[in-house]
This record gives sequence, structure tokens and C-alpha cells, in this order.
Amino acid sequence: MSNTDSWLSNEENINELGEILGLNLTDIKSEQFVGNYRCDIICKDEISEKVVLIENQLEATNHDHLGKIITYASGLDAAVVVWIVESARQEHASAIEWLNKHTDNTVDFFLLEVHAYQIGDSQPALQFKIVEQPNDFAKNIKSLSKISEVGEVFAKTMSNRLDFWTRFNEFIDNNGKPFNKHKATTDHWYNVARGSSKCQISIDLVNKEHKIRVGVWIPDCKELYDKFYENKEEIQANISFPLSWDRLDMKKASLVCSYIDGLNFEDNSNYNALMSQIVKRVVELKNVFKKYL
Repeated sequence: MSNTDSWLSNEENINELGEILGLNLTDIKSEQFVGNYRCDIICKDEISEKVVLIENQLEATNHDHLGKIITYASGLDAAVVVWIVESARQEHASAIEWLNKHTDNTVDFFLLEVHAYQIGDSQPALQFKIVEQPNDFAKNIKSLSKISEVGEVFAKTMSNRLDFWTRFNEFIDNNGKPFNKHKATTDHWYNVARGSSKCQISIDLVNKEHKIRVGVWIPDCKELYDKFYENKEEIQANISFPLSWDRLDMKKASLVCSYIDGLNFEDNSNYNALMSQIVKRVVELKNVFKKYL
């Protein structure tokens, strides 16, 4: 591992980067070969399992590195490309903006500057500054832009979801960051990492039923669900809200969940109250279920 990569691979720094990007970065690997070249860092987002490529260039942007990140992204089939530099030239910032506008929603490009700051006699600390980032909403609705009435309904729904998750991330920040957030999207779901690939805390917007579902989502491990279920009474005794248990025998996934009433995209006056309940339930689920993992 080179010295320029080792500082970024440090747990504290990679977590700080992940928070800026809205990702939970795991499986950190350095200097992976792409043909005759080596990329700096390759990792994954724990929630989406997207491949994340990080090119760490501690100098001003240049054409050579712009070409490299595109080559590496292609060779490693990266879904998220992060270019970290000392300073970003305008022509390269414009190039990243152009890539985000003219690629589909399977790949996102970030351009970040890294700075050091110091308060008094404290040790210098890192600060990441986003110069360019993808506009997810614009990408997600691009394919619907030619559909009139139906397209407008879908676009409005996605806009409402994006607004909810954006405000939810702000709520998390303003309430002591009780768990790691991730990037706001137009999806109906928002997953919270559990530190295990076997299950996640899932938050789902079920607007048609005016409900929010908060629960433990087990994508493909019936044995883990059965272990939870064996301790059902003990688990429920330590949870302050009723849980619904569904093994989903005809599917790979299983679910232990609860519901919060009152979601209405046309009236967001109760969003703070809803988000307060969501955070409370997520924290309880994380704390109680970790005993059985």
C-alpha cells in the first residue's frame, strides 16, 4: 500500500469519506490491477453492494488522471467513481459534471478536494469538499421525461421520496447522528447498516397505505430468521413497539417489522414526528437484534 493511499484507508478517514458520500464503505482494497495499471482503492458500499473506485491524487487535477479513472471504472465495472485531489481545475470539474449528465444511472462520478485544517494547537484534521457530484433525481427520471401524464405521476412520487430522505438525513444530523446515514435517493427504501451482510435495518415508504415500515430485513438467510424467531418473546419484551414476523417461505428474504401510520406526501407537516419515531425504532432494533447475530 502506498503512503498516499494508507492515510485514506485509515478507518477514521474512510468513514469520514463515506459519510460525505452517503455510503458505508467496506472491503477496502488498495492498488488493484487493471491491465498494466493499478487503481488506488477499490471497495464496496455495504448497503447497495455497489463497487466504489477511489482515485487518490494529492495534486491538482490533470488529463492523465481523468483518463485513468475512466479506464479503471471500465475495467472494474465500478458503479461509483471518486476522484480525490488537492485542487480541481475548472476544465476537469466541468468534465465530471458532463459525465454525470451524460451517463445513465448505473454509474456516479464524484470530484472532491481534500484540505487540512487546524484549530489552535490541535493536530491537523482532514476536510473533504465536494466539487462535483451526481444529480440522482435528474438521472432517475430521465427515462420518464417523454411520458406525459403517467410520467408526471412517477416523477412527482420520486420527487417526494427524494425530499423525504433528504429531510431525513438532515434530521439524523440534527439529532446527534444515532446511526450512519446514506445518500438520499428516489427509492422507496432506505437501509441502515448492521455490520453484517446477513441482515439490515430497512425503512420503507408505503405511501399508498399512508405508512412507514421499519424492520429487520434478512435478504437470504432463513437460518438467521429462525434463530431470531426462536427468541421472539425475549426480543419483543425488549422492544417498545409491536413486531410483525414474516418468514416469507416462498421467497429468499424474510422480514421482522413494525409500521408507523401517518405518511402523506401531500402533507408533510408531521414529518419531524414521523422521523423521530423512525429513528427511535431503528436504534431499538439495532441494539436488541445485535445480541442474536
